[in-house]
Amino acid sequence: MADFDFGIIWTSLPFLWQGLQLSLWLTFLSIIGGIFLGTLLALARLSGIKPLAIVAATYVNLIRSVPLILVIFWFFFLVPLAIGRPIGSFYSALIAFVLFEAAYYSEIMRAGIQSVKRGQVHAGQSTGLNYWQIQRYVVLPQAFRNMIPILVTQGIILFQDTSLVFVVSLRDFMTASSIVARTEGRLVEMYLFAAVVYFIICFSGSMLVRSLKSRMAT
Repeated sequence: MADFDFGIIWTSLPFLWQGLQLSLWLTFLSIIGGIFLGTLLALARLSGIKPLAIVAATYVNLIRSVPLILVIFWFFFLVPLAIGRPIGSFYSALIAFVLFEAAYYSEIMRAGIQSVKRGQVHAGQSTGLNYWQIQRYVVLPQAFRNMIPILVTQGIILFQDTSLVFVVSLRDFMTASSIVARTEGRLVEMYLFAAVVYFIICFSGSMLVRSLKSRMAT
């Protein structure tokens, strides 16, 4: 332990904090976008409109069949070609994360919607609500409530996955830690610190999930 210098962590905190902010911001935006798009995909699959359901199912199955890092590469190179100008690493990564996570959130929301008792739907129909009004005012609020612990768990996984953005030269927390580790020659200290930070954030998220499950069970 005498050769270790953990003081490098203190002097690098501003640089590491910038990386952590990017990781957290990318996670937050991807969760919001992923849940929104995933909910639309789930509603499309359950709408009873066969062409719409087939398109949504194809999208979900296709995206869930490829690695996330491949999706990041796709959008890093394809989006600039499609719109004719570069959009930057952050936005191409954000688009990739939202579209990728939407496939997973879609399955979570589909399970949540199906968990709502049919009697609730029939009650909505008896009051004259149409399909979309029933989903908006009756089914989705209950589905979200049922799925909150799983949605948070998926958010924790997403936060861990943001470490893949190094492939498009984004300086997230893991990349910032690696840069300090290499330039200062303190690999052990920095990677231990990175592991501790990831553990604290993910463990706190797990405790939140456990608390939510406990509250919902009572």
